[in-house]
Amino acid sequence: MTVLLRSRDGSAQPLAVADWAAPATAAERVLLASLRGPVLDLGCGPGRLVVALAELGVPALGVDASAHAIDRARERGATALRHSVFDALPGEGRWQSVLLLDGNVGIGGAPVDLLRRVARLLAGEGRAVVEAGPPGAATRCGEARLERDDEISGWFPWAWVSADDLVRVAAAGGLRLVGWHVTAGRWFARLGRVTP
Repeated sequence: MTVLLRSRDGSAQPLAVADWAAPATAAERVLLASLRGPVLDLGCGPGRLVVALAELGVPALGVDASAHAIDRARERGATALRHSVFDALPGEGRWQSVLLLDGNVGIGGAPVDLLRRVARLLAGEGRAVVEAGPPGAATRCGEARLERDDEISGWFPWAWVSADDLVRVAAAGGLRLVGWHVTAGRWFARLGRVTP
């Protein structure tokens, strides 16, 4: 089953649905083991990262707007809530780690606003881990839809941010680069709050 994420300009990229539902990879587990808890996973989907964190003994909560995703997460034993990332969330300003992996920096189609929201969720010394597209990838905001065989979703706001542009986008959202974690061809930025 191939699922495509298609943008309004007609370009499309395949989504690895099997990966989305699979357990965390070895490379992801190394990254997760480096996090301080509690961890908030924004756009948690079926909870694979929340489950991996629990297995590592790190307290975590997943948040997703999809009822189907939250049902799947809870079936796997993940602690997860159905909310928009822009809704009021438990523990605001007290999360030691906030995750935006698997392209979730695109949620809402306005990455600066999303990262500004993340900054408000973090504790003072907390860190966000944000996955970016590889260097050279396009950074853009727009609308996208999901396509699978004859099933097509409605258009929703989405963004794509490359590693080349993430530091600038993060700074506009009140976050600063602490460092990069690059593994298995994936680019993860560690971001902290900008202190006045």
